[in-house]
Amino acid sequence: MKTYDEKHIKNVVLIGAAKSGKTTLAEDMLFEAGIIPKRGSVEERNTVSDYHEVEHARGNSVYATTLHTEWRDYKINIIDTPGLEDFMGEVASSIRVCDTAVMVLHAYNGVEVGTEQIWDYVDRYRKPTILAVNQLDHENANYQQVLEQARRFFGSAVTVMQYPVNQGPGFNAIIDLLKMTMYRFPAGGGKPEKLPIPDEEKAQADEWHNALVEKAAENDDALMELYFEKGSLDEDELRQGLKIGMMKHQVFPLFCLSSLRNMGSGRLMGFIDNVAPSAVEMPPEVTEDGREVPCDPAGPTCLFVFKTLLEPHIGKLSFFKVISGELKAGQELYNEKGNTSERLNQLFIADGKNRQQVDRLRSGDIGCTLKLKNTFTNHTLNDPKFNSQIDPIHFPPPRVRTAIIAKNKADDEKLGEVLNEIHMEDPTLEVEYNRELKQVILHGQGELHLAVTKWRLEHVYNMQVDYLPARIPYRETIQKAAQANYRHKKQSGGAGQFGEVFMKIEPWFEGMPVSKEFPVRDTEEIALSWGGKLVFNNCIVGGAIDTRFLPSILKGVMEKMQEGPLTGSYVRDVRVSIYDGKMHPVDSNDISFKIAGMMAFREAFHQAAPQLLEPVYDLEASAPDVMMGDIMSELQSHRSIITGMDSGDAKQVIKARTPQAELDHLFAALRNVTQGKAKVKATFAEYAPVPADVQRKLSEDYKKIEQQNGQH
Repeated sequence: MKTYDEKHIKNVVLIGAAKSGKTTLAEDMLFEAGIIPKRGSVEERNTVSDYHEVEHARGNSVYATTLHTEWRDYKINIIDTPGLEDFMGEVASSIRVCDTAVMVLHAYNGVEVGTEQIWDYVDRYRKPTILAVNQLDHENANYQQVLEQARRFFGSAVTVMQYPVNQGPGFNAIIDLLKMTMYRFPAGGGKPEKLPIPDEEKAQADEWHNALVEKAAENDDALMELYFEKGSLDEDELRQGLKIGMMKHQVFPLFCLSSLRNMGSGRLMGFIDNVAPSAVEMPPEVTEDGREVPCDPAGPTCLFVFKTLLEPHIGKLSFFKVISGELKAGQELYNEKGNTSERLNQLFIADGKNRQQVDRLRSGDIGCTLKLKNTFTNHTLNDPKFNSQIDPIHFPPPRVRTAIIAKNKADDEKLGEVLNEIHMEDPTLEVEYNRELKQVILHGQGELHLAVTKWRLEHVYNMQVDYLPARIPYRETIQKAAQANYRHKKQSGGAGQFGEVFMKIEPWFEGMPVSKEFPVRDTEEIALSWGGKLVFNNCIVGGAIDTRFLPSILKGVMEKMQEGPLTGSYVRDVRVSIYDGKMHPVDSNDISFKIAGMMAFREAFHQAAPQLLEPVYDLEASAPDVMMGDIMSELQSHRSIITGMDSGDAKQVIKARTPQAELDHLFAALRNVTQGKAKVKATFAEYAPVPADVQRKLSEDYKKIEQQNGQH
């Protein structure tokens, strides 16, 4: 394969809603350049991009796939991404390392829900953007409607480069406003015929060409002067102005395509070659500590790993972008985060599951390597003399959760290993081994994300699993003071066990005055790892209990606080005062007072108006005005308390407080009633009392479990 310098390498990411035709467009681009001899199709499951078994089963992209093409002395690296919100992590990492985003819009559906969500990442990273109206051969194609939608959503940066002459089933021609030429494609697609613009189209073409010239000129003072002087700009000057505008995020050129019929991809690739910026022209990468790392082929070698993939029979593949310098096969680089040196024995250019071995990659290029031991997604590999950690990809936080168990208990250990492997590939799937809830919990982007994970476990790893509702990390506390005493006495031949504890418990709060009921000899204040505090007072006088037994009483109290009397949840914010007791000169020991302390606490707790607390989240739901009624209704039906509303940009933002027990169902309900148009985020706010009926049911359920387990 030819080695390209940094100025002739272009990195583009294909983004857009599901079914907009990204995978088919990628297939076109590879076919037109001669990388593949025949175009595959999603329906026939033989495209270069969607090659994973789960993608064949579902009929859409699940993974971001790296490809490349070579077009007129330029190398174009392409990453084809999923269009479904549940796989937004794949989109985020791809946008992060590419230099130009190609946003594919369906010629009938226009700016769809998926388009809006993906755009957040493009806008965050300020990536130069090309818009491509695809499927202009669709029977309901409406270019003008899509253009108007795009201008409403993306603003005045939308710049028409092409428009269709005959959209719909007979589509085969476009007017190109940069070259002021009509391209007419043969029936099978491919190389078009160049024709003069028809007379009936000249007025429209001239109007939009003039708008294009003005848009290109307004991004550069020198070009603006030329425009005023000449009244127009030539083709090279237009390209220069468009590139400047794209890099300022103020020009989004709009192209026309039918990727299904192989019409328009060559012209798009030509524009990417000539206008879209290369990595060396983009702003430098930034390290975690704010330093700049320019794309300099003469600089120290630095590469950033943006994706990790485990391939059957091959092992771990690490996909990276060369940020600086030149990478050679066999080179050894240092990974500070992994605290290891890695030798990259083999370098590849990937086209789906096919890999072409190369001996070097220059700065700005994208490649992959095999079997790095301690290097994972978001790690930076450097020349040993050069230390830099590239600012990591910021993945979307999880929104839904479920507990997971292996159907075969013998698979429990293997399940843990497999889930860690899947998380290594997909950082947006978080695995939590929750000791408090006694569950393994998966946190994902949505129900589909979790469903695909289960499919992979069953079909790729041959492991049968069940999803169960994830438990809620409730907390228990008390609302009033109570006293109790407990005598532990056990005689079984020889030395016995004896310990008696008198205890008072009270609700604790910050700034609580010292108790005057009993003289406090000393106090231990314990910040609990699960939140809240335990204040433990020693109020013993006259030696009723030897001081050496106080730690055992505290240990018994703490053990019961870790499995609260009401529902088995953690207990918080309690003050315990030990004010009396009895001991035996022979039979008293640590275990006796630990048990006595535990049981006295349990009895006092039940008398102290126990209160169950639940985690409550601050929730924000943003959606168009017309959907506010449905959103309000769903929030109220999921025990949410509306706390406020804001408005702006034809959208409303509803703020609410929602119990965690309702969140998973609420996310799904809001996605359903808004057709996915609501943007919802939730952050933990506080623990708050649960309603009395909920507490009663949870307490009764816990008692039944205790009885079944023989606990009293």
